[in-house]
Amino acid sequence: MAALSGFDIDALRWDQSTFMGRLKHFFNITDCRTVLLSDSKLDEAKALVESCRAGSVPPGTTVEQLHYAKKLYDSAFHPDTGDRMNLIGRMSFQVPGGMALTGFMLQFYRTIPAVVFWQWVNQSFNALVNYTNRNAASPITPKQIVVAYTTATSTALATAVGLNLYTKKAPPLVGRWVPFAAVAAANCVNIPMMRQQEILNGIAVTDENGNKLGHSRKAAVKGITQVVISRIAMSAPGMIILPIIMQRLEKYRFMQKITFLHAPLQMMMVGVFLIVMVPASCSLFPQRCSLAVAKLEPELRESISSQYGDTVKYVYFNKGL
Repeated sequence: MAALSGFDIDALRWDQSTFMGRLKHFFNITDCRTVLLSDSKLDEAKALVESCRAGSVPPGTTVEQLHYAKKLYDSAFHPDTGDRMNLIGRMSFQVPGGMALTGFMLQFYRTIPAVVFWQWVNQSFNALVNYTNRNAASPITPKQIVVAYTTATSTALATAVGLNLYTKKAPPLVGRWVPFAAVAAANCVNIPMMRQQEILNGIAVTDENGNKLGHSRKAAVKGITQVVISRIAMSAPGMIILPIIMQRLEKYRFMQKITFLHAPLQMMMVGVFLIVMVPASCSLFPQRCSLAVAKLEPELRESISSQYGDTVKYVYFNKGL
């Protein structure tokens, strides 16, 4: 056990400077099987991680057990606060949650009531995910949460209903793409609104050693923009390619006889896309985002320069998911 006494449990197993390294990392922590574990099991993993950080590894503990505990910790506990995240908001719940919601949106897109209902449910889900995965160093008030949720939901509904009416005479495939347009538009509103405090007051930035340097609004904008792009990329393949597949399949007679299975079939196919796209989209950009000091606000740039001279070239921050 002497070899484990100095084990650095926070050392990343894969190189986060490369896409493949980040992909392996997120495949590990977005494993949807972890949502089946009890809170007590997750708390045990947290306790083991914290013991290891304190330099006290329980006797008999193996490296594999430490890696697994860290996997559970990263999948279920917020990186800023260390608090256990709600189940639905975790990235590990994106496959089962997104599979069901996307499947229903793609199946029930023809009538206005169905469009309104499923877009509302989806945006409620997204709002919870965005709040759960925010940068917790920038608190948000209940009033701001309500405004963000209302604005994003209204945007999704307006986009979906408007395009649904506009595409009535368009080719059927165009109508099938309306849910994606609504989801993409809502993401452009939901995420910035839910994290508006970071845009208004700035996000905490540090040097490469984790020493806090101040707050930057420009860093917040960069991080949130990357999150919006990642979220749209997460849903794009399933919501763009799957309608093409379904339209072709529905021409076959056997598919016309099993219309009641279309919704579950779409859910399963969406699940296949999401198993790959959830970790892939999270891997598009480094979790620990960086920004050149030269691109910061003048007052923050001057503050860093006065304290550290030219030794600090970049600042770092958690962009959220």
